[in-house]
Amino acid sequence: MIAAILCAAGRGLRAGFSENKVLRELNGLPVLCHSLSAFAPLADEILVACAPEDMPRIDALLAPYPNARTVLGGATRGESVYNALKAAGSEIVLVHDAARPFVTEKIIRDCIECVRTYGSGVCALPLSDTVAEVFDGNILDVPPREQFAAVQTPQGFYRNKLLGAYERARADGRIFTDESGVYAAYAEAPRLFFGDRANRKLTYPEDFAPAERAGFGVDTHAFGEGDHITLCGVKIPSAHGLIAHSDGDAAVHALMDALLSAAGLRDIGFYFPETDERFAGADSMALLAEVIGMLRTQGLAVRNASVSVVAERPRLFPYIEEMKQNLADVLGISVSCVGVAAGTNEKLGYVGEGKGITCFATVLLRKGT
Repeated sequence: MIAAILCAAGRGLRAGFSENKVLRELNGLPVLCHSLSAFAPLADEILVACAPEDMPRIDALLAPYPNARTVLGGATRGESVYNALKAAGSEIVLVHDAARPFVTEKIIRDCIECVRTYGSGVCALPLSDTVAEVFDGNILDVPPREQFAAVQTPQGFYRNKLLGAYERARADGRIFTDESGVYAAYAEAPRLFFGDRANRKLTYPEDFAPAERAGFGVDTHAFGEGDHITLCGVKIPSAHGLIAHSDGDAAVHALMDALLSAAGLRDIGFYFPETDERFAGADSMALLAEVIGMLRTQGLAVRNASVSVVAERPRLFPYIEEMKQNLADVLGISVSCVGVAAGTNEKLGYVGEGKGITCFATVLLRKGT
């Protein structure tokens, strides 16, 4: 039998919340629920180690999981796990940080298989950064990073062996940050298996903010007098121009709205109103650069962007690559992360009748610069 022990007794002080961070919502559900749903199909019993003041709320969250129950957590992780180990009735235990809600079925199955094959299974990742030994602000040594791993959870063991290791550690008065440490000190060297970088622990406030944000925008302009249209900063010969207060770059306007929407800001009409003469005939690419500046003040950067132009005329194919490059330069991303597509409306509607064009845009933003 398999028991999953979810460590949920921490206060999450580094997150700066007034409540246990595993009770905070993530994608519409408390963080704890994501971890519960990952382990429920694979564990015969689930024990959630939590503080007594959190038990009523957590017990309510456990209602859909008949094989789950709470156990009293302790002042340290070791005390919480020790209490859960004594309450568990399964042969194999998987200890997991409840604040790692992105654990996958594959990781859990790999952990179980590793325990059955080698006696233990500790989820870990190889390091990509250089490791330095530091003392008093100075680097003492830079050992080969191949000798180190970043340890995650779940960590799986045979219950009796891990419980015995904890009992010896408690007798010696030693405290460990996780089970791999106590097991290595009082049992044997635990076996590693590789996890997933997405299996991250939610620790700081920014960890709870969406890492990526999607946005959508649309803009339409009617044809009028003129001998060209402007799309993505490219002047394209045309039998008619576009009626607009600015340069009428409908593609860029749709993109600006998508960016502002993804950032949770107002639309372009709010920031660049047609009633303001400053924007009469304005260069839309310059306005796009202003929007990018607004995103940067919020710590947001563009990951990729896609623009689709629907028009019966003029023919846009010869200008697509230049349009993509113009957008990439202002967005600050590789041209390979920009898509520009052009199509007709098959003679249907106002577009099909040649009365105007419509542009759609989608973007993906990320935290960071």
